[in-house]
Amino acid sequence: MDFNLTADQRAIEDAARAFAAAELAPHSARWDAEKHFPVDVLRKAAELGFAGLYVQEDVGGSALSRLDASIVFEQLSYGDVSTAAFISIHNMASWMIDRFGSDELRRRYLPRLTTMELIASYCLTEPGSGSDAAALATTAKKDGDHYVLNGAKAFISGAGTSDIYVVMVRTGGPGAKGISALVVEKETPGLSFGAQEKKLGWNSQPTAQVNFDDCRVPEANRIGAEGDGFRFAMAGLDGGRINIASCSLGGAGLALDTAKAHLETRKQFGNPLKDFQGLQWRLADMATDLDAARLMVRRAAHALDNRDPKATQYCAMAKRLATDTGFEVANQALQLHGGYGYLQDFPLERIVRDLRVHQILEGTNEIMRVITARELLRQ
Repeated sequence: MDFNLTADQRAIEDAARAFAAAELAPHSARWDAEKHFPVDVLRKAAELGFAGLYVQEDVGGSALSRLDASIVFEQLSYGDVSTAAFISIHNMASWMIDRFGSDELRRRYLPRLTTMELIASYCLTEPGSGSDAAALATTAKKDGDHYVLNGAKAFISGAGTSDIYVVMVRTGGPGAKGISALVVEKETPGLSFGAQEKKLGWNSQPTAQVNFDDCRVPEANRIGAEGDGFRFAMAGLDGGRINIASCSLGGAGLALDTAKAHLETRKQFGNPLKDFQGLQWRLADMATDLDAARLMVRRAAHALDNRDPKATQYCAMAKRLATDTGFEVANQALQLHGGYGYLQDFPLERIVRDLRVHQILEGTNEIMRVITARELLRQ
C-alpha cells in the first residue's frame, strides 16, 4: 500500500493548487457577498481539463481517475468551496452522459460540456422526495418520438443559468425501476425556473427549482434504456460523494492553516496562543482528524476506480466522515479565532457556511449510515 502520489498526480495537484490561488481565492469573499456565479472563471478551469475530469478523451475529456479528481477538488476548494463544488456537479452530469449515453448523445453534448461552453446541472431531488429519491414524481410520458415532462425538481445548482439538465423522470411504474434519465436543454418550451433560493452558503452558485409543464424532450435525449435512470443516478452519486468529501477536505484545510497562522501571531496573557498546550492539542486533533478523513476518501476513490464490490459502501463511509470532519475542523478554527472568527473579514465564517451543506447533499449523512449498514448486513 503506497500512500504517495505519483509524479503525474503531483503535477495535477500543483496545477489545481495554482489555479485556485490565482483564480478562486482572491475573489471568494466577493463572490459570496455578491452572490456572483463566475462563469468566466469556470471556463478557465475547463481550459485545464477540470470540466471533464473523468470523461473520455474522444469527446474532449481528461480521462482521469476518481482519485485524480479527488486531488483536484481538494485543491480547488482550498481556493473557494462553493465554486469547486459546482464544478463537481457539472462533472457528475457530464460523466453520466459519457458513461451511459449513446455515442450520438455523447458527441452532441460532451465536446461543449468539457469546455463549459455548455454548463450542466444534475436534477434528482424534488420538493416531495429528498432522501427517498426513488419516490420521485416528475413524469415523462411517451408521445410519438418525444417524452412530455410534468413536475418539478428542487435545490438544483445552476438552475436558470445552466444550459443542460440531466433529469431523472418517471417513465414507468412506482419505485426505482420506473425511472429513466433524460437530457433537457435550457430553451426547451415548458421548462422554467423558480426564484433563486436564499441560502446559508454556496452563494457563488445559483440554486432554484426547475419546473416542467408539458415540456417536450426528444426520445433521442434519453440516457441509456428506459428504467435504468435510477441506477445511473446512484452510480453518479458514488463519485459525487467522493468529490463533495474532497471539497470538505479542501475547505477544512484552509480553515486549519488559517487557525495555525492565528495561533502563531495572536497573543493573550503576554504569550502567543501557540504556547498554550490546550490550543496545541486542539490544533493537533484537527490535523489528525483531517488526515484520517483524507485517507478514507482516497481509499474510496481507489475502490471506485478499481470497481471494488465495496465501493458504494466505502464512498458512503468516506462522504459521511469527511463532511462531518470538515465542518467540525472549520467550526473549531472559527472558535480558535474568538470574535474575529465571526467576522466576514476572516474566511472562517464563510467556510463554515459553505461546508455545512455538504452534510446534506449527495445524500444526507443519515442516508450514508443507512447505506453503510445495509452493505454491512449483506455480508
